[in-house]
Amino acid sequence: MRCEIRHTTEYHYPKPAWDSFNQVRLHPIQEVRQTLRFFHLNVTPDAEVTSHKDYFGAIVHHVHVHEPHTHLLIEAQALVDTHPVTLPLPAPMSVLRGVRSHHTEFLVPSPRVPSGPWPELFGVARPGPDDDLPAFLMSLTTTLYRMFTYDPGATAVNTPLAEFAQLKRGVCQDFTHAMLGITRQLGIPARYVSGYLYSGGEMLGAEATHAWVECLIPGYGWLGYDPTNNCLAGEKHIKIGHGREYSDVSPVRGTYYGGGQGKLDVAVHVYGEQ
Repeated sequence: MRCEIRHTTEYHYPKPAWDSFNQVRLHPIQEVRQTLRFFHLNVTPDAEVTSHKDYFGAIVHHVHVHEPHTHLLIEAQALVDTHPVTLPLPAPMSVLRGVRSHHTEFLVPSPRVPSGPWPELFGVARPGPDDDLPAFLMSLTTTLYRMFTYDPGATAVNTPLAEFAQLKRGVCQDFTHAMLGITRQLGIPARYVSGYLYSGGEMLGAEATHAWVECLIPGYGWLGYDPTNNCLAGEKHIKIGHGREYSDVSPVRGTYYGGGQGKLDVAVHVYGEQ
């Protein structure tokens, strides 16, 4: 599937701001499941733009606007071809024993996904060593989809996972952190994925950057699960990058001097064709 993406981030300031530094993670990753055809980052006013690859392999742009300004536009355009997902063969939970030591960064607690009895808090039965890993992960995806209600007004970007566990209402970021908490407590290496979603009006979370989980299946690799939409991450999912949690892959964040209380507007449009 070919997907065209336009992501605009606009800041409006009541007074001039200057020395605005922004860290931008909007560059889709190149991997087996997708091919990046084009990417362009447009910044207004003129800015100094540099880039590097982060620890997890994602391309990060650094946008520095020196001069005073009351309006900042960061627009990312991309063209990506996504490819069908191949399904893994059945594999028992016990196959994870030999690989956990190589993926500890996706098993240990992090600020937004702290240690805790998350399987029990979310009512998830712990699988046995002979239970099928891919089947369990798909079942868990369905369980969380049915348990939670997608509600953009229920949580904020800093809502703790423990609070979401009580609310059971939130957005894709919350669904993803919950699944990460459960899988990591069960010894399944899992990482947070940031990206885009082509919904055609049929899926949740397409109005902004989307989030889902990638879990490690030994002998297969990393497979994406989207608990917000009860599906595997397939051709309609365009990946930007991954990390331990949202903080590692937040789309745009930065600092500036002056400006007063700025106003932020974000718009995401994803157009797809077979």
